Amino acid sequence: MDSTSPGASTLAVTIDARVSERVPAYVLGLIAVPDIDVVKDAPAVDALLTAAEDALHAEKLSKADVSALPAIAAWRDAYRAVDVNPNRFPCAAESVLRRVAKGDRLPRINALVDLCNAVSLAGRLPVASCDVGDIRGELSVRLADGDETYLPLGAPDAPEHPDAGEVVYADGRGRAHSRRWNWRQGDVVKTGLGRRRILLTVEAAHDGGRDAVEESLGRLAESLAGLTATYGRPLVLDRATPTGVLFGAPAAVPVR
Repeated sequence: MDSTSPGASTLAVTIDARVSERVPAYVLGLIAVPDIDVVKDAPAVDALLTAAEDALHAEKLSKADVSALPAIAAWRDAYRAVDVNPNRFPCAAESVLRRVAKGDRLPRINALVDLCNAVSLAGRLPVASCDVGDIRGELSVRLADGDETYLPLGAPDAPEHPDAGEVVYADGRGRAHSRRWNWRQGDVVKTGLGRRRILLTVEAAHDGGRDAVEESLGRLAESLAGLTATYGRPLVLDRATPTGVLFGAPAAVPVR
């Protein structure tokens, strides 16, 4: 089913203070895309992803090398700070980097997901496309209570409950849309083909990560223009400015 058309209600995104207390350097970059026709293939995006894969292949990084990259090492520390084992549950960026570093190529999903993967490989940061057509009012990066409902990606008929205290993206209806921060995305927010209402996210956990987040937001915005998408001004949230409103309201903190 296609998502909500342009003009849908605004969405307030918040980083819970308890998350920032555990990981003070956490930065969340956001781009609201109120209307985009997600297509299967886009030559420019495929070229971008192939170039990012080729560049990583040329570095010949081992699994240990990937884990030691500054941005990834910081995510491993962040996971430990919220009582998650990063060896068992690596962050989204570490997962894709490991896969490509072995010499593999990532599966091509659709133009928007492929774009996020390309930017993630280049920036060494978790980058995600979230369909927020079914989310209204609020979306929080917070510690789970444990009674939220999470529908696993590809298995929405097998609901789960996150562990109490794990970081999730949660809405105001008691639904969690991720597990263990950005280790897994939920089925509700997966990006499918057709017209969509999308929220793009870029995350960093290392000191000085704001610059890296802003650079990745710039890469996303440049490619969105080529995909003929309408999108809002990027914004960045952090410990000092934990809330911003998207899809119609002014951005809280514009990218510098």
